[in-house]
Amino acid sequence: MLTKYKNDYAKIAMGFLSFIPDLKDIDHLRTELTLYTADNSHALFLYREAPGEDFEGVVGVELGQDYVMVRHLSLSPAVRSDETKFTVLRDLCAQYPDKKLMGTMDNASLIASFQKARKEALDGTDLSAE
Repeated sequence: MLTKYKNDYAKIAMGFLSFIPDLKDIDHLRTELTLYTADNSHALFLYREAPGEDFEGVVGVELGQDYVMVRHLSLSPAVRSDETKFTVLRDLCAQYPDKKLMGTMDNASLIASFQKARKEALDGTDLSAE
């Protein structure tokens, strides 16, 4: 379940974002957080499995006219699995149903794996044998 970022969540979001190697520097981290809050073409969401539970991660996106680019996806080490990442991406697709999901160079393979798994689920096919 995705929850739109609010300033009340700043410390939580910064904690999850700090797991990303490029965002270890506090100044760079603050700059990224400001980008997500000040620029309408960017959005930050916190992820939790169900309402009332603790947040388990964060996903930051860039919004284009016909696409959503995943810039950052960071999860708590306890739930850092492809299954959880795919759940976050499914929730993101539900949030923006008319937009194509894309990734940066850093997470392009994750997005490709997700798209493949999603296609297999929709088509009822198993592409792993190819």
